[in-house]
Amino acid sequence: MQPARTRLQVDVRRQQLLELGLELFGNQTYDELSIDEIAKQAGVSKGLLYHYFPSKRAFYVALVRKAATQLLEETDVDRQLVGHELDPEGIRIRIRAFLEYVSRRRTSYAFLLRGGIGADSEVAQIVEDTRLAVLDQMVSRLSRFGADPEAPATRLRLRGWLGFLESASLDWAEREDLELETFLELLVQMAGAVFAAILNPTEP
Repeated sequence: MQPARTRLQVDVRRQQLLELGLELFGNQTYDELSIDEIAKQAGVSKGLLYHYFPSKRAFYVALVRKAATQLLEETDVDRQLVGHELDPEGIRIRIRAFLEYVSRRRTSYAFLLRGGIGADSEVAQIVEDTRLAVLDQMVSRLSRFGADPEAPATRLRLRGWLGFLESASLDWAEREDLELETFLELLVQMAGAVFAAILNPTEP
């Protein structure tokens, strides 16, 4: 039992460090935050921090992966059944789940979208893979209602919608100038227009 208990302790400590890291890097840039300050805030030695993460960059990349995983896991709500028409309430349920995630994890969401180590390709790829995963979810769901998943226009419209959703929700999270319900209804209206154009394309 001892190895299992030890492994659990290691996993718990690692998760604690990641949660702290998201908070710290959510308020300071990569260059502003030193490994010494991270260790100090965590209440551990720098050596122990390096035991879990071999470098500051490795710690940062692990944080980006954690933020991406949180987003995908906590917003993947699917209560929409196959039918003849897209259910507006199904759209509302998923957008609400997304906004509640943003509200609950403002720091990690902002960190995921705005964080970065210059032009670090690995970080950029994690963020892009996250966007593509969300995009694939939307394409899959809309294809149940007749959307053509292979049509370039489908993907482009959804990519544009996703870009707007990211930007608007980040601004909303930082400014808090609209109530969640008000912002939700605005997004539902806009999503309905985008999805309608996908399901009823006018192009040949």
